Amino acid sequence: MNSTELTHIAAPEGVAPGNGYSQVVTGTGRLVVISGQVALDENGELVGPDDPDAQARRIFENLSRCLAAAGANFDDVVKLTFFVTDTGQLPALRAARDAYVDTARPPASSAVRVAGLFRPDILMEVEALALTAPSDG
Repeated sequence: MNSTELTHIAAPEGVAPGNGYSQVVTGTGRLVVISGQVALDENGELVGPDDPDAQARRIFENLSRCLAAAGANFDDVVKLTFFVTDTGQLPALRAARDAYVDTARPPASSAVRVAGLFRPDILMEVEALALTAPSDG
């Protein structure tokens, strides 16, 4: 069975360490790209209108399901990108993220404040990149 091993570098020489994320993650394997996920349930209904905590939890549930569909899990995630309409939502995203990732070896991350997302009731969106073991065929 093929496997992948990720190397997390919190602070390369001359770079300040990230607070809750790795500055660099390297590895080999099969690339898995997860489109930006929002807090919509399987019926396309918004979970947690006006509730950043509920939306963040649903986003990470959706990411988990997407990763599983690709034969991956959060241990394989090398990069998360957060899009928020208000930076005050970042603690909710971090709390949801920390329920899924190994906080001792967090993925690389970026956070971007945006003027809006595709619907005004959507508060945040998260996309993920992962590396899994190469497939055998």
